[in-house]
Amino acid sequence: MQLSNSKTKNEIGFDHVVNNINVVTPFGKRRIKEIQPFMPGDEGYLEHTLSQLEVTLDMVEREPRKVDILREVFMEMKDNTFTIAHSANNILTVVELFEIKTLLLQMTAIRDNLISSTIPLPEEFQLHDLLELLNVLDPGKDRLNTFYIYDVFSEKLTLRRREKRKIELDLRKVQKERRRKVEADYGISMTPKFELPVSKADRALIEKVKAIPELMLSEEDYITATFTLKRDETVDLFQMALDEINEAIDEEELAVQKKLSGRIASYRSLLEENCNRIGELDFNLAKALYAKENHCVKPDITTEYLIEINEGRQLVVEEILKRKGKAFCPVTIDLKEGVTCITGANMGGKTVTLKLVGLCAMLAQHGFFVPCSQAKIGLSSYIHILIGDSQNLQRGLSSFGSEMEELRVMLEKSKDRTLLLFDELASGTNPAEGLALTKSLVDYLDKKPYISLITTHFDHITGMGVVRNLQVRGLADANFQNLAREIRYANKRERIEVIGKYMDYRLFEVDKDQEIPKDALNIAGMLGISSEIIEKAKKYMEDRNHEK
Repeated sequence: MQLSNSKTKNEIGFDHVVNNINVVTPFGKRRIKEIQPFMPGDEGYLEHTLSQLEVTLDMVEREPRKVDILREVFMEMKDNTFTIAHSANNILTVVELFEIKTLLLQMTAIRDNLISSTIPLPEEFQLHDLLELLNVLDPGKDRLNTFYIYDVFSEKLTLRRREKRKIELDLRKVQKERRRKVEADYGISMTPKFELPVSKADRALIEKVKAIPELMLSEEDYITATFTLKRDETVDLFQMALDEINEAIDEEELAVQKKLSGRIASYRSLLEENCNRIGELDFNLAKALYAKENHCVKPDITTEYLIEINEGRQLVVEEILKRKGKAFCPVTIDLKEGVTCITGANMGGKTVTLKLVGLCAMLAQHGFFVPCSQAKIGLSSYIHILIGDSQNLQRGLSSFGSEMEELRVMLEKSKDRTLLLFDELASGTNPAEGLALTKSLVDYLDKKPYISLITTHFDHITGMGVVRNLQVRGLADANFQNLAREIRYANKRERIEVIGKYMDYRLFEVDKDQEIPKDALNIAGMLGISSEIIEKAKKYMEDRNHEK
């Protein structure tokens, strides 16, 4: 069973984080695509993964130059896994042999870098020593990023190439002698390549050269005609010898390629394992760099089912605020099995808190550090956030119908240790039915081994004995005199931002008899809604409280 659906991952910001984990090797990119969550019962494996990340982060912070060197090597790497597998039953081309040599040079550089580090990384990241195979492909041990079928690979190849060079020298000597004779006999001058380029505008010279029996037209364009020496019987004999020796060289080079391919195939498992380890190292370095940049910490994983987050941040929202030059107001929250309700004005950040909780839980469960100062997290078997469904709206369903369809699915998939996050449930229907439905759902959830977090405007919910009530501080501690002054002199576009500046998004726990905050009425008043309307609304609230 999946931990969550794609909509939840996107809504809480998990996809955003994963997309910003900057892996650079093809092996790291494959690794991040295969990411899977740790499920309840996997706490030990998750602790090991988080400890690996902790050591990697230590290296990032203490040895940044080594990390830079590693990532420079990573950026040059190509996916040679097909070539490695291809070596088992095939003869690799010279290009493929070059690719394997390059890979071995890169693996050696990575291994040497890790060995020289003062921070020993886990065994899972250490590469196998493949120096012996590198020496096979680089017999001169010059460690240059080039490849050639060297003479040293085969004594027979050395002899054949030596013989070829002698034939070529003898042939050139004969051709030079023929060129000198033609030049002397006809008063012309040829190039060292035994060619005679003639301008087509010089018709007399063209006719003269065409009449020379030792020359032939080899190529021409609209400006120049190029003549060269004709092959005679002696040249033909040399060329036949060259063709034969080239064929013998080709056969011997193929034999060398076959031998080298076999040697590579014998190291196939170690090469593939090294590629996988490079992928793991690349992935962990990218996670560590992201954790450092975003001030994420190692979560404490517990077998208890609870979620405790101190000074948590929702990374997507924080990134948006940073671009505007603003800071995210950290949120502290602790949750356990049962129903917890968050109330507060619409501008109070309740939805952001839902996403923050989901993001921290999801990140921890996938082996990431979390954006907070401290966290203690028990693993969930299922995570779902209900926050509206634009896709169903496009299909023609009402917002309420869409919400109910998704609610049915999430409840059907929920089981022990489920984290459910509800944003303004049943807000798309009439208040009386919405309240009744929400209260009934709370009763249902309270009997389940779930952690349920609900944001709502239905204050009657907070009075239910089974519900733990959290409120956003909002404008409770704001200096309304200063706020009113800033609002007065701000333009329409700036007023919302001014209120946001004074808004306190931190949560505090309240009992069911505590007075309901009036942030919505205060905000409406400051934005210019008639005082008559505001006072009448306050009276309606007081009357309803008396009725309760």
